Amino acid sequence: MEGPSSRILATADGPLLLAFKRDFGGDGESDPAQDIKTHFRVCRFVMETGVKLGMRSVPVATACVLYHRFFERVSIRAYEPYLVAMSCVYLAGKVEEQHIRTRDIINVSHRYFNSGSAPLECDKEFWDLRDSVVQCELLILRQLNFHVSFEHPHKYLLHYLLSVKSLVNRHAWSRTPIAETSWALLRDCYHGAMCIRHIPQHIAIATLYLALNSYGVELPVGEKEWWQVLCEDVTKADIDAVISDLLHLYDMEAKCI
Repeated sequence: MEGPSSRILATADGPLLLAFKRDFGGDGESDPAQDIKTHFRVCRFVMETGVKLGMRSVPVATACVLYHRFFERVSIRAYEPYLVAMSCVYLAGKVEEQHIRTRDIINVSHRYFNSGSAPLECDKEFWDLRDSVVQCELLILRQLNFHVSFEHPHKYLLHYLLSVKSLVNRHAWSRTPIAETSWALLRDCYHGAMCIRHIPQHIAIATLYLALNSYGVELPVGEKEWWQVLCEDVTKADIDAVISDLLHLYDMEAKCI
């Protein structure tokens, strides 16, 4: 019986699958280190595609979480990861109420792998790929039991930044890009599965902690550490764990270049 998996593999034999084979090496034994690199590259593809499609940060984050949640349940050998990523972008747009047309997702993805090429013609190859994206979306929904709404660290980081800003000398705050760096660190967390391993509040605290330490900005000392005041259940070990995972991702980025 032909299910979504066989249909996806049968129809995604254009540029996307070729790019995947270059990245992944095709079929073979599972290699966890190589799998992590593949997931990193695919999430970078999701983020760059999201920017080109004009998606907001939260829908892009949702697309990455959908991707990581999906491959938490299935083997990367069973499904084409870039096609799954395209379907995650499509589904995330629906979940976060920023609907993106499948044609736009397909054309932006095509340009990602074929720089300078013209948009795909509406021929059989295009419609087969579109059908694959839609079929894969249904597969993702079933694998995740239709639990596709997630809490992200973004709202917490915004609250923490406003709270910390009131404690810092305004001249010191204006001289250092604490907010910009915190948001950039948060975005980078979605390149790996760490975004689903840690709770949102801890990720938000850790990215702000790392940004403050990177620029040597010190906050007033009280009975509690500033991060304990903002999030009562976070510990220094939690912060260190998030930062360690994030630094591992940066090391992964260097290896993926």
